[in-house]
Amino acid sequence: VQLVESGGQLVESGTSLRLSCGVSGLTFKNYAMGWFRQAAGKGRELVAALDSDTITERYADSVKDRFTISRDNAKASVYLQMNNLKSEDTGVYYCATSLMMNDLLIGQGYWGMGTQVTVYS
Repeated sequence: VQLVESGGQLVESGTSLRLSCGVSGLTFKNYAMGWFRQAAGKGRELVAALDSDTITERYADSVKDRFTISRDNAKASVYLQMNNLKSEDTGVYYCATSLMMNDLLIGQGYWGMGTQVTVYS
């Protein structure tokens, strides 16, 4: 199983960024997908998750109404649209997947290597 993130950049606060994650080695449509992030010196936290039903979503309170997770089963890809970025959004963003949404939410499953997002004021 392989997950490859892309799209991380150095951006100014208030702007938007879209992260992508391509997945191979599993039947993508059956798996819940999620994005986590880790800021320097802090633990990894869930940012957003989307179940295989494409309906059940979960967002961290800090990103609600600013970030949107989506998936394209035909492309075996998951995306994170990030709007109105803030300096506190800075960190390494990881794509993750698990067969069960509940397992994904506690960080169990397959992980990518991460992509750096840096937001400056």
